[in-house]
Amino acid sequence: MATISGDIYPLVALAFVLGMKHGMDADHLATIDGLTRFNAAAGRSRLARACGFLFSLGHGCVVCIVAVATGYLFQQGAVPAWMDDVGAWVSAFFLITLGALNLYAVFTTPAHEMVQMVGLKGRWLGSLKHAGHPAMIALVGALFAFSFDTLSQAALFSATATQYGGVLPALMLALCFMSGMMLTDAANGLWISHLLRRADATARAASRIMGVTVALLSLAVAALGLSRRFFPEASTWQEGRELFIGISIVAVVALCFLFARYTQQRESVPA
Repeated sequence: MATISGDIYPLVALAFVLGMKHGMDADHLATIDGLTRFNAAAGRSRLARACGFLFSLGHGCVVCIVAVATGYLFQQGAVPAWMDDVGAWVSAFFLITLGALNLYAVFTTPAHEMVQMVGLKGRWLGSLKHAGHPAMIALVGALFAFSFDTLSQAALFSATATQYGGVLPALMLALCFMSGMMLTDAANGLWISHLLRRADATARAASRIMGVTVALLSLAVAALGLSRRFFPEASTWQEGRELFIGISIVAVVALCFLFARYTQQRESVPA
């Protein structure tokens, strides 16, 4: 029976944090926002609260399947050098575009409305964006995983895991990535559902705080990725600090979330 080296556990922690960061992708947030709003408007409040969890469940299953499949392929070979470069450029393109669009959405949304996240991939799904069944919501998440940036990330997990024993470590990393993503996506679905139930001035303010946070972080993560390609010093500094960077990004979003909650609660207390 295959065994897993204990050296992989720091990489497991990194995969979990990267999953949490991936769950904060503006495309994820925008689609979960839309699914939650649709089901809340249809009176399916319990399903609305579970949209983030179901979306990431479908998304994560595809990541796990790809990680295992590519794990078999990489047992006899190395990951192509072009995969990391192309994946970085595709990711940067989406992050910069989404960051700019969401900043635009924050500053153009009327004061009496809550900010709705802007996504790119969600526009390709047509009527699936109005899924009202748990299996269909999971399918939307699965379809989201069929993009080069997500698939290349799963493949790179597999390539990295080959030095720790092959397919089983690749599946472990993919499951940790999936768990981190499910944590943040589920929290986002609950957050949106809560804001929709309130639908007052403080909820609108909270949606703006989170909108600006996600937009700026999208631009910051894109800048970090591109700096590795253009500045050797930046690449050297980031080497070995991936876990720290991932935790910092998650912490910034968590702090902004708590600040939005505090603002919401403070303004709702009668004078």
